[in-house]
Amino acid sequence: MGNFHLIEHPLVQHKLTLMRKKEASTNSFRRLLNELSMLMAYEVTRDMPMQEVEIETPLEKMTAKVIDGKKLVFVSILRAGGGILDGMLTVVPGARVGHIGLYRDPRTLTAVEYYFKMPQNMQDRDVIVVDPMLATGNSAIAAVERIKELNPRSIKFVCLLTCPEGIAALQGAHPDVPIYTAAVDRQLNDHGYILPGLGDAGDRIFGTK
Repeated sequence: MGNFHLIEHPLVQHKLTLMRKKEASTNSFRRLLNELSMLMAYEVTRDMPMQEVEIETPLEKMTAKVIDGKKLVFVSILRAGGGILDGMLTVVPGARVGHIGLYRDPRTLTAVEYYFKMPQNMQDRDVIVVDPMLATGNSAIAAVERIKELNPRSIKFVCLLTCPEGIAALQGAHPDVPIYTAAVDRQLNDHGYILPGLGDAGDRIFGTK
């Protein structure tokens, strides 16, 4: 599937299974999403550039490696992307944050933008776009298109779940953007939801249904 990464770590898969259960409470769902996002962050940032700095240990001076978190931007697709964002920021607290507000037109399933706010100097930054579900791919495609207008150094897309249709759509529109996910489910239903999936991620995060 080309530029695609399936994160199969046992802890990731275990927590995802618990999140899928319909009896999982809002509190449990949020906690598991936060933990799972932290675990996924380790894989997604594996190739982050490093630089050497001079530090002093209790015994002597040395040169050691650090990342420049200020060069990294997590872009959350509202509203559900915030659930992944919190976990990622726990791992890379120095990262900047951007937000893009998109809602899905219930008739056409196309993405409609209502908010866009990004850090400055995006041309110097690496972007990780986060959204729990890559379903039709319309929101992800629209988000990446807008972010590309700012010419960032690189873009990755991270989701919990996806399906063959979502992968094909995003890769067809943006083959240069790597996709990271914990699972590829069977298919979309007629309403654009992933099957078997885990329901509406936003509703389950915020307890709105």
